[in-house]
Amino acid sequence: MRDQFPAALKEAMKAGDKPRVAAVRLIEAALKSREIELRGEGRTIADSDVMAVLQKMVKSRRESLEIYVKAGREDLAAVERSEIAVIETFLPKALGAAEIDAAIREAIAAVGATGIKDMGKVVAALKAKFAGQMDLGAVSGKVKAALGA
Repeated sequence: MRDQFPAALKEAMKAGDKPRVAAVRLIEAALKSREIELRGEGRTIADSDVMAVLQKMVKSRRESLEIYVKAGREDLAAVERSEIAVIETFLPKALGAAEIDAAIREAIAAVGATGIKDMGKVVAALKAKFAGQMDLGAVSGKVKAALGA
């Protein structure tokens, strides 16, 4: 997954798409920073690390977007929206509500969950199979409800 960003940067530069160039450069910088952190731990960057960085970037920009909209700074909000759109092109397609519910039922059956004490196992199974396709923070509430808590 890490290898797609230099090619995307070249493509955006050739097309003269300045907002995309800027966003891809931000992604590259964030990934380089993460690679340095991981090197200190004796690891190399994996696809799961790349996805985590991208998700963190989107979350950060959504929070900034909300602040800019409340403050009436549409110029800054437009930049955040543009960066979010570019970053999301590199993430897997997010699952819809019905797909999330089906995934939760499938994960509950797969791990043999019987009650709330198995919530961690179910969330771990969802994280392993659907990384980057759902907000696990929001999904955990649905898992809790599905387990009867």
